[in-house]
Amino acid sequence: MPVILTVDDSPSMRKMVSFTLVGAGYQVVEAVDGVDAIEKAQTQNFDLVLTDQNMPRLDGLGLTRRLRESPQFKAVPILMLTTESSDLMKQAGRAAGATGWLVKPFDPERLIEVIKKVIK
Repeated sequence: MPVILTVDDSPSMRKMVSFTLVGAGYQVVEAVDGVDAIEKAQTQNFDLVLTDQNMPRLDGLGLTRRLRESPQFKAVPILMLTTESSDLMKQAGRAAGATGWLVKPFDPERLIEVIKKVIK
């Protein structure tokens, strides 16, 4: 069963995302921000990272850059799930190493569809 790290500072968003992913057969580990995610990523392997952009301590782009520096996360898909929808932000996401970009509010079926495409 693939393990997904979800990163969002909003407890209700983490709950909705986890509910959607667990319902689709994924195992979920939640992190409250980028720093928490880095700590969890140092102790466990993940098949995919799903992160918000706007968070305290370390935002999604910073998290993506930090994960991409680690050999174990070079090939792991990283999806941004955020309210940010500007082309400039999406370009910054790609430059940081993000695999894809989804805008909140999210459609659960679309989220699962995208995850199935990028998880190996």
